[in-house]
Amino acid sequence: MAELSSGRAALPPRSAVVLPDRPGFTGLLDMPCYSPSENALVSKLVTVFPGNAGGPAPVRQAAIVIFDPEDGSPAALLDGTYITAIRTGACSALSTRLLARTNASTLAVLGTGAQARAHARTVVRVRPFTEIRVAGRDPSKVHALCAELTADPALADRALAAGNEVRVRAADSYEAALDGADVVCAATFAVDPVVRRGWLAPGTHITSVGYNPAGRELDDQTVADAALFVESREAALHAVPPNLDLAQPLERGLITAEHIRAELGEVVAGARPGRANDTEITLYKSVGVAVQDAVAASLVLAAARDRSLGVDIPL
Repeated sequence: MAELSSGRAALPPRSAVVLPDRPGFTGLLDMPCYSPSENALVSKLVTVFPGNAGGPAPVRQAAIVIFDPEDGSPAALLDGTYITAIRTGACSALSTRLLARTNASTLAVLGTGAQARAHARTVVRVRPFTEIRVAGRDPSKVHALCAELTADPALADRALAAGNEVRVRAADSYEAALDGADVVCAATFAVDPVVRRGWLAPGTHITSVGYNPAGRELDDQTVADAALFVESREAALHAVPPNLDLAQPLERGLITAEHIRAELGEVVAGARPGRANDTEITLYKSVGVAVQDAVAASLVLAAARDRSLGVDIPL
């Protein structure tokens, strides 16, 4: 992220092909990137099909292609759906490490899909949480995720290493999950905001990664009142497709571009401040940037080569 904010990473705007006569934004995104630190030349292709919501196929599906930066030859083809989820959770964990209060102990996870799972498993690495609350639209999915996290040995091992036990429980509503929570991870396909300013305690840190072309995850007052952090100003202000959590408050004049306090990479490098005080509400709004995919995919490829995993395919 520091490499991105300093301008060393090559990150052109994502391009999009929109399919006609489909709901909202339905189509294909291309997200290329070059990361000098990893010597990674990568492009991710993502389909967004909102009509898949609730069905067997995910709303977002992706494939990642890694190229050899020395001669340009294709080096690897990877499933991008899991990598997208885990790199998104990892960057939310980075924002939590940088911006949440050091004594944060209660985590609220909003959503029950792949991103919610990824966040529950990554954000717990950076703070000694003793309680994880899960909320979602479908109570059966909420209870299933709680049972899954409770039985996760990796989660239990991390808790023991931190010297505490973690209680995972189902919340009856989004409001109940947010009540007194120190960190909130919103990963929903919400039409109406699931994070509302009146439900937030002083000093809360919010990570918001959800996207619905026809809805909002955050209400206007939360966006306006919080100290806002993003991966990239350019990507956040000119997202393709637009993310309404930021696009609508900007269009209405509730916030301006100057409302963005910093990019995460600027905070990492010490070039910009993070949290101002313990009562300030901080918000990391993610739109996703390809440098995250490039580095994550390169780590996977390096591990696969070390372990002699994968299938060689002649082209």
